Amino acid sequence: MTTTESGLTGLVSHYARTTPDALAVTDGETSLTYAGLTAAARGFARVLRDRGVRPGDAVGVLLPHSVPTVVTQLAVWWAGGHYVPLDPDYPPPRIATMLDTAGAVLTVGDKDLVEAAGIPADRALLPPAGTEQAGDDAPAVDAYDPDAVAYVMFTSGSTGQPKGVAVTHRGIARLAHRPEYVTVTPRDRVLFHSPVTFDASAFEVWGALANGAAVAVSTADRLSPAGLARDAERLGATVTVLTTALFHHLAARRSPLFGVLRGVLVGGEALSAQHARSVLRAHPWLELVNGYGPTEATTFATAHRVTDADCDGPPPIGRPVARATAYVMDEHGDPVAAGVRGELWIGGPRLALGYVGQPDRTAERFVDHPTAGRLYHTGDVVSERPDGTLDFHGRTDDQIKVRGFRIEPGEIEHALREHAGVADAAVVVQRPTPDDARLVAFVAPRDGAAPGSAALRAHLEERLPAHLVPNGWGFVDALPMTGVGKVDRRALAARPVDGDAPGGPEAGGSPASSGPLSPLQQVVADLWSQALGLPVDDPGADFIALGGHSLLALCVVEDLREDLGVEMSLADFFAAPTVAAQAAHVEQALLSLHEGPGTSDTTPPAMEDPR
Repeated sequence: MTTTESGLTGLVSHYARTTPDALAVTDGETSLTYAGLTAAARGFARVLRDRGVRPGDAVGVLLPHSVPTVVTQLAVWWAGGHYVPLDPDYPPPRIATMLDTAGAVLTVGDKDLVEAAGIPADRALLPPAGTEQAGDDAPAVDAYDPDAVAYVMFTSGSTGQPKGVAVTHRGIARLAHRPEYVTVTPRDRVLFHSPVTFDASAFEVWGALANGAAVAVSTADRLSPAGLARDAERLGATVTVLTTALFHHLAARRSPLFGVLRGVLVGGEALSAQHARSVLRAHPWLELVNGYGPTEATTFATAHRVTDADCDGPPPIGRPVARATAYVMDEHGDPVAAGVRGELWIGGPRLALGYVGQPDRTAERFVDHPTAGRLYHTGDVVSERPDGTLDFHGRTDDQIKVRGFRIEPGEIEHALREHAGVADAAVVVQRPTPDDARLVAFVAPRDGAAPGSAALRAHLEERLPAHLVPNGWGFVDALPMTGVGKVDRRALAARPVDGDAPGGPEAGGSPASSGPLSPLQQVVADLWSQALGLPVDDPGADFIALGGHSLLALCVVEDLREDLGVEMSLADFFAAPTVAAQAAHVEQALLSLHEGPGTSDTTPPAMEDPR
């Protein structure tokens, strides 16, 4: 059976029988054929069952991008459970909340990652050690339940807690198998590089394995465009998924990645016509797909193959795909006419079951429409063209997208209010340039004395993932209000960022001047100024305090490579966050390059930061 009726486990078994020697997954050093992947996953499924995993159980997966990650996810399914992807970079309290919310009975993870996350040894299991584990006692394919949970993917939550979206086997199988919106054949290799907690990663893995293609596992720093391009070429990748922000960055830099690939899916934010056109004209063979969809609708609900003609205006988000349905409704839940803006409601067999442990929130967002059936309330504003193609226009609520991540400001605001020095807080997005979205927190101090931005940032870093920590800070006596008593977020978005609490050590956005810049410090400061869009003239200036974030850091890293021939990983960059510290790092790297191998005990900076 080769249809979605057999589920993804059935499809993988089918390819293991019909093309056993075809490549299934590789990271360039370790590779598994379909026969090898099936044997390894079934063998590990037996280990999971021996550790008590039963049908319906949740299993955490805390692993870096690797072949064992793919084996583990498939093994969890064969053991009858569903997996909960965990990001090793998340703070331990966040990981604990996710595991507790999902009800995980076990977590598969590397020893160091499990210990760092504070997971008890009796609730942890090492990943499959090799590729030779055999086993043929996995559940039969006909035991597959299409309505059972396949994985729980967490998104930002407005109440201060992340929401666990329960995605079904039917949902992911219909999305991945023989997609009509992008070409994936057995000859393709799909690049697996997205964070495992980002639902694009589900397509990267299962979009390959559901079609007899191979998963090409990128082990590069996941935010390194140069490393991504090298890995794509090294692994022979032909298809990938990119967040819109990363696509824009790569397009602006004329990345060689597009010359390697045949197909690119883009999603997460509004696609820039300028960047799309530049890539299509430089690489006319490229299949560029603008995808749209919340996690609740299993990754992509609509899609559109972008052409040069689409770039005369904002590219559309397309029509429903993979049996999804889409309705444009007014505030009463009634359809609107073509061309009229309304809220997008999504239906079809790929809708998630809801939010784990949050029945009220589930009932609020997933509704039974009297004529259209079960629908998901997206909160996105769209309009429909006469031919059914959808155009995206924004949100009906405060939810925002930054660098591809869906962010509920309420979650960050809740965490800020837990600080003893904060009376109230509001989080907005500011855009110094069209391609640069920065998360900015405005804080009203308690008793007139607010903590500094460094203290607030540290407070959040202990509780939230990096993408939820603001890049800029502002301090106000009280949050501005609209006439109906709501926080005036539009006014805050237009307000200049103060940098720190009045009179604080970081007032003005950077530390007090610490002297003139040396020539090499001036080079670094100039690159920072170009990336940040503001003057930098202080050796003690801090990149993060000035509003820097990962994509802007990538600009500096790439400029250092192009201008000076110096390689610097993102880990090295953020370990030396001041102009002076970064200049010292660059100086040492240049000395090492000039001395050549064998003439110094100094180790040059690593080409790539291990994931």
